[in-house]
Amino acid sequence: MSKKTLNPSNLEALGAERLAALLMEVSAGSADIKRRLRLELSHNLGATELARDVAKRLVSIRKSTSRISWRKRKALIKDLETQVAMIVEKIGPEDPSAAFDLLWHFLEIAPSVHERVDDSRGEVGDVFRAAIQQFADLAPRALLDPDALADRVWTVVQDNGYGEWDGIIPLMAPVLGSSGLARLKAHVEAYASSAEDDGAEDHAAIQFLRQLRGGTSYVADRKARFVKWCLQEIATVAGDTDAYIAQFSEAELERKGVAAEVAVLLVAQGKASDALQVLLNADQEGRTQEHDAWDEAYIECLMALGRDEDAQEHRWSCFGASLNQKHLRAYLRRLPDFDDVEAEEQAKQIVLAFHSFSAALDFFLKWPDLLSAAQLVDQRADEINGDHYALMAPAAESLRARHPLAAVLLWRAMITYALELGRASRYGHAVDHLQDCTALDGEIEDYGRFPTHADFLQGLRDRHAHKSSFWSKMY
Repeated sequence: MSKKTLNPSNLEALGAERLAALLMEVSAGSADIKRRLRLELSHNLGATELARDVAKRLVSIRKSTSRISWRKRKALIKDLETQVAMIVEKIGPEDPSAAFDLLWHFLEIAPSVHERVDDSRGEVGDVFRAAIQQFADLAPRALLDPDALADRVWTVVQDNGYGEWDGIIPLMAPVLGSSGLARLKAHVEAYASSAEDDGAEDHAAIQFLRQLRGGTSYVADRKARFVKWCLQEIATVAGDTDAYIAQFSEAELERKGVAAEVAVLLVAQGKASDALQVLLNADQEGRTQEHDAWDEAYIECLMALGRDEDAQEHRWSCFGASLNQKHLRAYLRRLPDFDDVEAEEQAKQIVLAFHSFSAALDFFLKWPDLLSAAQLVDQRADEINGDHYALMAPAAESLRARHPLAAVLLWRAMITYALELGRASRYGHAVDHLQDCTALDGEIEDYGRFPTHADFLQGLRDRHAHKSSFWSKMY
């Protein structure tokens, strides 16, 4: 390796005096480098001295009120990451208690930082989200009183506007122990039973709107959600499933998603019958996006109750309704040898006849079964939605090698859609697709009931001769 390569070994060869001079030179115009060098010098004097300097820097960041422009955002992020590194890597091994307090202080400055910087990309938030995870290693080594820690946790979760304290209860649970969690729960319950400002001084219009909503206030709703979240977090880390479930109202339990969550917890406790009843009591219409969770929980309940045939029947039903591959694969795995082959063929017929062409095509592509995908395209070519570019384009690419006619039919649908609706932004793609059709023309011996490439191209010219912006891209 060259002796001019920048690596620790080559730099050490320069000697301490020359390296010191170089560091002074490169730090002359960089506040970041100067700050880092001072921190290293402080650490050389001991963890206590470094902790003092880090604390000063955190105070300085918190007190600053100047707006941070996008040009200075990277420097800020680097500064914040440096402070965390000093706390965790330098101070933590020597004085974990001091490091814990500094890391806590670091997270407390999050609101003041967020107020001064545009964090639409989430980079500043990522620093704080990464920092809080360091408590997992640091907290057990610090000398912490469980009750005092419970008080600190309760204070910060009440003011978590930027989410910087998300996950603090599970992270502190091992240190809080049963006594700390009990104290934290007492704080939550006291807050839940305390009187809340009902907004009596609100404008008359706001009071009127509140009456329309049934008299409940936003403040009361927010308080109830917060209390529920806290108690469920505590119940989760304490392993108290009953306490977790108890936080759901009867109305919430009627939602399929909530019912599914509760059912899974009950099955894990060996209460499959209770779990099944919770699922059956849920609103069977519910939200569409919650159906999958309910179905999976229902199947889990049936399996736990030894109702394997019923579980299989439900898997098949779910597949038929939504082409859910997970349910079909689970169904096939549980069939005797050779029966699965016949069932898979039946499943393919269901897919070929499914009401949504796009869903059926997507299924065959992911299964994967390109032969059936080509068959689907051939049989239901008039249902191809040329607007579904994100599905049709990759589907055509997958089919072009072994099933060129199917690929061409998909490209034609996208070309036709773009031209008939005058989607000029897609003309470039349409030209590419038409060129792909031309390239595959020689590989297709028989177009069957579909127009040949020459006929299709002539049809485009006849119907869309005035689309000059499209034809100009062809040459």
